[in-house]
Amino acid sequence: MRFPSRGLYAITQTDNKSAETIIKEVQAAIKGGAVVVQYRDKSPVDAVSLATALVKVCHEFNVPLLINDDVELAIAVGADGVHIGKEDGAIAYARTRLGADAIIGASCYNSVERALEAQVQGATYVAFGRFFPSNSKPLAAPAELQTLQAAKLKISVPTVAIGGILPENAKPLLNAGADLLAVIGGLFDTADVEQSAREYKTLFSQPH
Repeated sequence: MRFPSRGLYAITQTDNKSAETIIKEVQAAIKGGAVVVQYRDKSPVDAVSLATALVKVCHEFNVPLLINDDVELAIAVGADGVHIGKEDGAIAYARTRLGADAIIGASCYNSVERALEAQVQGATYVAFGRFFPSNSKPLAAPAELQTLQAAKLKISVPTVAIGGILPENAKPLLNAGADLLAVIGGLFDTADVEQSAREYKTLFSQPH
């Protein structure tokens, strides 16, 4: 499955939630307009079972499902790829294990140089952030709009912005060149996930 060039990138929020709730929330996010989903779970109970269910849900809607930081889990459940952090050599390893068609994303924080290196190593997309205070990554170093602007001039793969992004603060990120907005709390901390996803989706249909 191809990685989308633009849109809402939903990242699961799993803390204190049942597998059934997580699956329902992901389904709602996709119905509202999410174009890619990442399964991120820092304390999984049964990752294989949940990730398998999420792959099924995503593929019903023709949306790719990526696994955070776990190449072997991605293989085990038939996911479309992985998102990996700063481990050296991880992109090349993931590409070897997952194959030429897999989606491989790389966290680049606030570094265009890291993004260029990731692109050379075969990353499908690069992610920058955090741009705003984030409950999911409270200790993450901040990223700057100028980094997105610089990346847009030098990087040919899609760029993803992450970190505390809400519908009301997202516009400057899109103006600076972000192709996708990766969201956890702004989607899954809300009472109506589908409606929240729609609010993000609307941003991509507006001129910027």
